[in-house]
Amino acid sequence: MKLLKIKFWAIALFVVASIQIAVVSCSDDPGVENYYTQTREYAADYLKNREQYSEYLKILERARGEYNLRLVDMLGTYGTYTVFAPTNAAVEKYLAERGLSSVDELSVADCDTIALNSIIEAAYFTTDINAGQYPKSNMLEHIVSVQSYQEWDAQKQDSVLAMYINQNSPVIHADDSVSNGVVHTVSVIVGSSNDLIGTVILNDKTCVLYGKALQVTGIMDTLQDHYVDDTYVWAKEQDRIDSCTWTNNALCIHTAQIGSNKDTGEHDNVAYPAKRYFNYTAFLCPDSILKLKYGVTTLLGKNDPSSLEYLAHQLYDPVYPEDADNDVLTDRKNALNRFISYHILDRFGDYDQLTSMSTRQNQGKTDQLQFNFNRMKYDICDWYGTLMPHSLMKFSFPSGPQVGLYINRRGVRHHADERGGYVRGAKVTRPDGYGTQNHVALNGMYHYIDDVVAYDRTMQDVVMNDCIRLDCTTLSPDFMTKLTDGEIARGHTWRDGNRYGLAGRITVAADNPNRSVGFKPGYARNFDMTSKTHMHVRGRSLYFWSYEGDELLFKGIYDFTVKLPSVPAGTYEVRMMTCVGFTSRGIVQFYIDGEPQGIPFDMRKGGNDLFGNTMDHDSQLGDEDAIAAFDKAAHNLGWKKGPKCYHTGQRDSFDGNARTMRDIDNTISKIVGTFTTDGKSDHYLRVQQKMDSPNNEMNFDFMEICPSSVYNNEFYAEPIW
Repeated sequence: MKLLKIKFWAIALFVVASIQIAVVSCSDDPGVENYYTQTREYAADYLKNREQYSEYLKILERARGEYNLRLVDMLGTYGTYTVFAPTNAAVEKYLAERGLSSVDELSVADCDTIALNSIIEAAYFTTDINAGQYPKSNMLEHIVSVQSYQEWDAQKQDSVLAMYINQNSPVIHADDSVSNGVVHTVSVIVGSSNDLIGTVILNDKTCVLYGKALQVTGIMDTLQDHYVDDTYVWAKEQDRIDSCTWTNNALCIHTAQIGSNKDTGEHDNVAYPAKRYFNYTAFLCPDSILKLKYGVTTLLGKNDPSSLEYLAHQLYDPVYPEDADNDVLTDRKNALNRFISYHILDRFGDYDQLTSMSTRQNQGKTDQLQFNFNRMKYDICDWYGTLMPHSLMKFSFPSGPQVGLYINRRGVRHHADERGGYVRGAKVTRPDGYGTQNHVALNGMYHYIDDVVAYDRTMQDVVMNDCIRLDCTTLSPDFMTKLTDGEIARGHTWRDGNRYGLAGRITVAADNPNRSVGFKPGYARNFDMTSKTHMHVRGRSLYFWSYEGDELLFKGIYDFTVKLPSVPAGTYEVRMMTCVGFTSRGIVQFYIDGEPQGIPFDMRKGGNDLFGNTMDHDSQLGDEDAIAAFDKAAHNLGWKKGPKCYHTGQRDSFDGNARTMRDIDNTISKIVGTFTTDGKSDHYLRVQQKMDSPNNEMNFDFMEICPSSVYNNEFYAEPIW
């Protein structure tokens, strides 16, 4: 059983909690709203002062956790918690189901499980989330989901909005604010399932064909195989810090120094994950849609038009004719195997994390990052590899009449892009459209989609016939796998729970609100790093000169190789977006598939020093022909301006007059080189620091893998967005 990881500094706080003095540690200050006041109760006091929670309180008093400290004491100190408090009737029902008559008959381990399942170390009101999964796991490190839907209330003789935690625990009273969080009252003790994602999928009677396909192809074994990496170890004991702690001063990393003044720049507060998990996300097309759109009602039958196997061959035989006669369903080159494995990602793909567009509120406000994009010209999107070897999947979140999350879409809003490309793609169902069906498991989740998705001709020849922009925080599945605190590294919240913070010069880790997540060599898939390489995923900031507000940061005498995402057969140009012009940046040498690409790149120079005139707005360059001529000249020198679709700052709408990344001389793309692929082979980019200094860094913002049909097109200039 996973036990509570109470911070060591909390022990001292528990000692003084009974006298409730106004002394707090500076190591994890939650803000003035969480200090003890006479006008509001702590969560523990709230429970003690109401008889209906007396049995739950007994459980909290008996629960001890890892450090033999009562969990009720934790709820009586400052911090931030969501408590799903069961009534006495709920506890009595639980005891009766187990054949017990008293809480005293529960073991301490039983009390630990009940208590840890009922608490999240963050405050979530119903206005923050009322459908889907909570961003943080509970204190047992299990995912917590909430579903809201209308149901008939016999007493009120009316339809009411009902909320359920983990599918079976009704919320009967919500949003009681306390000094250190929020209490929701439940009529059934919150439990958590140990089911893995494959089991949860098989329990869904709306997607029976996909469940059977997972079984006959053997993909189900992959989903059910493992959850925790038992080989995960620490390089040094002093590096062993929990991903929820962030108190190691040695990992308060100095970045972006200007000139010789070491007081300039920023400090990223880094922690390494306490454990390493493996997650999966599946996208399932319901049986009803398969029947309606394709006439598919059965699973097998290669020559039967009503079978899913037949549909798979129709999609994949034109792309892989050499494998059309492969009838071994467990072979990854078999058409049905390709079909079903392409529907699965090897990461945790929450609806609001598959792109940088979130529909959830951020501290009571509409999420702000979307306003940094010009969504009239560019759809927010990201790309991921799937379980199908040598494949790629695109996720888009357009605005306008077709707003929502889509897979394998091309276009802008509801129309074609500047080069005439448009494919609607498959739409992903919002979490509030799942009904009562549980879509979350211990090692992942799944979504409904309104059409099948495939790595077929349309995907490879139309959707991917475009500049493929890959945010570097997506390049490893480990960057989007649940940590022990229930979040993922990409877009990890700052200490105050905000998704976007302000980078500062705070050198004491315990005082630094940044929450960046580091990865040791060997524990970030798709990356191969030397022992002298430090890498972390930066927490997001709306003010960073980085696309989507985040980036990978490398520091030291780094030398790393990243496997390039798979693309269809052809010739491609590789670009690296970075922010140059800081003294602490390094000099790097690039290699593609082991071959050096040009001379070393000195990132300490600014954009004007590298190729000049980058500050000029397009209007100052002249008409479209002049802009295209400038871009071509820069391209010939090995450079490319940043994207015009994105600007930094915090706003309530996109500001057309603000400086975009195209107009900032420090935000540029370095054209690394080219490679040619058959679409079935792996290719690699190596980046080697040439300076013999542990204090130089490189920000790895995003990559572009651009086909020659785009960057070398005589009819259409490459889009500047």
